[in-house]
Amino acid sequence: PYYVDLNQNLYLQACLHSSDPNLIVFVDTCVASPDPHDFNTLAYDIIKNGCVRDSSYATYYSPYSHFARFKFNAFEFISRHTLVYLQCELVVCRLGDYSSRCYQGCINRSKRETSS
Repeated sequence: PYYVDLNQNLYLQACLHSSDPNLIVFVDTCVASPDPHDFNTLAYDIIKNGCVRDSSYATYYSPYSHFARFKFNAFEFISRHTLVYLQCELVVCRLGDYSSRCYQGCINRSKRETSS
């Protein structure tokens, strides 16, 4: 575990270990939960489908395309759960493939209309 105080910035870095220099890493989704086995019931979206959901979230520049760097403020769930677990989904794409998920950024999925 990594211990931080409330509202302290938590800095993260993901690194793709590959000898291919033409790959890039994109942070698609990061979810926090007090339960390491359930990221659906009581969960908090930090970033979802490339869309920032937490105002403290920020990305940081990396001179290397196979690194993704970001931060957000540490928090607790409803003052009852002092431990928070993260689950992040990252996407790996070809550098310069502008049709790939890495270059699309935030994707707001529109809700489907239900018929009677």
